[in-house]
Amino acid sequence: MSSLKEIKNRIHSVQSTRKITSAMKMVSMAKLNKTERMIGGIHSFYHYLHDILKVVLDDGKDYQTEFSEVRELKRIAFVVFSSNSSLCGSFNSNIAKRLSVEVRNYAALGHENILVIPIGKKIAQATVRMGYKIPPGFENLDFIIDKPNAKAVLELANQLKQLYLSGKVDKVELIYHHAKSKGSQILDSRTLLPLDLKERDVIEKPVVRERIYEDDFIIEPDRESLLHDLVPYIINMRLYLALLDSNISEHTARMLAMQTATDNADELLEEIKLQYNKLRQQAITSELLDIVGGTLE
Repeated sequence: MSSLKEIKNRIHSVQSTRKITSAMKMVSMAKLNKTERMIGGIHSFYHYLHDILKVVLDDGKDYQTEFSEVRELKRIAFVVFSSNSSLCGSFNSNIAKRLSVEVRNYAALGHENILVIPIGKKIAQATVRMGYKIPPGFENLDFIIDKPNAKAVLELANQLKQLYLSGKVDKVELIYHHAKSKGSQILDSRTLLPLDLKERDVIEKPVVRERIYEDDFIIEPDRESLLHDLVPYIINMRLYLALLDSNISEHTARMLAMQTATDNADELLEEIKLQYNKLRQQAITSELLDIVGGTLE
């Protein structure tokens, strides 16, 4: 049986762990709120881009751009988002499993024709374990996860667009967690390139906003020119939204994991304190019996 001192040390250990998990939960909550504010404004801008795209394509013609050309699939690139650290439940393991499934689906292309571009340390480690080398120029992109910024995403988007335009890949897929709600994250896989101009982008949390214009634009110089300028913006925004969506999912997953750990610590503390009080009561009773026994003698 454990001594009172051992149980007391265990109580202090669990209390220290509880303080850490509680603090990590608060940090994740603060980061989550910050990222949600960022993505809220970007959603609005993204919706407006699609409204303009709808107007450009509204004359019934079959418009195409260099980024919407569908080619025979010979090489594919997966851009996969994870976190840089652990303690976020099954967030990273689920991403790795989904990547493994997607890679098997395109196994007929051959190992050398499947590129994996990891965004985050955890998925980078999983990519190496799966036997895939990170393509040159796409190494060490984990800094984007900790501090998402438009400039870094724009550079990455330009690299991906260049891969596609040069014919080095025929398709670019995004794999990331979509934050459906604060208690639910779902794995999502979406095609970044080629861009389907007829697809109305699905955002499950639509931004409620007042329309500030009518759909009666005067387009200059012509629809094709505007379309060629508009499409790269939409590709950039899709990539940025995927990053922020993954970021929100990570913070939510970590917040829930730390809340669960804190609750478990509370339950464990109750059990240990109950055990400590029982042993302490037994020790006091034993001492009283010894005193009484000595007095009677």
